[in-house]
Order: sequence, then C-alpha cells, then structure tokens
Amino acid sequence: MAAITAALIKQVRDDTGAGMMDVKKALVEAEGDVARAKEIIRAKGIQAAGKREGRNAKEGTIASKVVDTANGQVGFAIEVNSETDFVAKTPKFVEFADTVLERAIKADAHDVDDVLAAPAEDGTVKVSVEEAAALFGEHVKLGQFVRIEGPRVEIYAHKRSVEMPPSIVAMVATDEAGAAVAHEAALQISALGARWLEREDVPADVVDSERRVATEKSQAEGKPEKIIPKIVEGRLNAFYKENVLLEQDYVKDTSKSVGDLFTKVGGKALGFARVEVGKGPED
Repeated sequence: MAAITAALIKQVRDDTGAGMMDVKKALVEAEGDVARAKEIIRAKGIQAAGKREGRNAKEGTIASKVVDTANGQVGFAIEVNSETDFVAKTPKFVEFADTVLERAIKADAHDVDDVLAAPAEDGTVKVSVEEAAALFGEHVKLGQFVRIEGPRVEIYAHKRSVEMPPSIVAMVATDEAGAAVAHEAALQISALGARWLEREDVPADVVDSERRVATEKSQAEGKPEKIIPKIVEGRLNAFYKENVLLEQDYVKDTSKSVGDLFTKVGGKALGFARVEVGKGPED
C-alpha cells in the first residue's frame, strides 16, 4: 500500500473539499489510490458543500477568431493571463492578446508550445510574453490554447461585465446545416460547460468510475439490492445529461435537448471547445 503522505492528503482535499480526517480514511480504504479515494468520498457524500472553486484562478482575457480555409473554417482561442483585472481590462493588454492570437494563427499553431515558438517582431512570442511583464508591471503568461476545425465554426465570447474583456469563449464546429443552430449551441457551451460532445466520447474509465460511485451510493442509501442496477443506470443517464453537450437540456427551452436543435435543422455538431480565464491546468 502506498504511504499516506501529507502531499496525498492535500491533493485529495484540494480536489474534493472534504475534511482532513475524511480524506485520510478514504485514502487508507483506497490503499493510497487517489482516484479511488475520491470515488469513496463522493459515494459517502462527504464533499464539502462550501468548497471554493477557482481558488487559483488568474485574471486575463481570451482572444479568439474564426479563419476561413480551403477546407472550411478553423477557430482559434488563446488565454493570456495577468495578475489583476485592472491590467486585464486595459486596451493595451487586450491589444497584446490580439497580437498573440494573430501570431498563433499565422504559425498555424496546434498547442501552446507552437504559439510560444511562433515568430514575433523581436524573436518569438515567448520573448514577447516575457517582455510584456515589464510593460504591464505584472507577471504575464499564456494559459489555454484551443483550435477546432469544421465546415463551419461559431464563436461566442462572454464578458463578466461591459468594462471587462471576454472571460469565457465557446467554440463549436458544425456541418453546413448545423450552422443554423451553432450560435445557440455556443451559448449553451459557455453557460453549462459540457465535457464531451456525445455519450460515446466519454472515456470508459470515467463511465466505470461513475458506475462504481452510483452503486456504492445506492448501497449506502439502503436501496433494495434488486433495484440497484436500475437506479445506477438512472444516475448514469443523469451524469450524461449533465456532461454531454448533445444530451443537455437546452437552456432556453428545457423541454428540448441540444441534440434536438441539430436534429430539427438536419445538421450535426462535430466538435467544441470552451476556455475560461483562470480555469486551465495549474502551472
């Protein structure tokens, strides 16, 4: 069994918000397996209701653009971070983010490393970002970068307030027919943050984990053994409905799903991406 170290306890506490003793008990039961310990905590319903989200959130903005190509369209979005919203909302900072985006597009970047290596006036984008720290008087860095491709790409950029630059950008790629409802789909992605496009995209290990959690939770609730499989399937379906874009209730009319929107116009959603300031992987 892996040693139950302070680092392991902190990791699980940070991810779940559960108390130290609950985390330690879960890790002991899981024999040091972090993923299993999180499942145990969820199954027992002891995640802290007051867990703070975005505790490590950073300020900044997201620059985005759709580019026409010979094969359709490509959507690009790059997060540029600053320490404060005071700097993030200045015209100079927004202009800097737009410049970084243009460099990324010109280099046909596919990830953040490509963006950093892209040519700039004084060398590379990496050098420009480093020099920006002196210009703005704060630490400046590149955060998330996404690109999606398809016959049509739609972008929706959301602002927290009128004086702030975009803090959430949602992009969706569709076929030509699907473009008729692409804006509504982008609004949905921005608002509810789906994780997968369709049920088949959910990784098998995630489904297995959700099934175990649902089973153990049902058992802990004292549900009759013979009906637990049915309850588990119901809870799995609820998980899909929450996390799969095409199965989510449409925010403007919950009698329909997002998938229904595409079915009505005879179109398809091919992929999507969502970037929110301060919500990327930690450094």
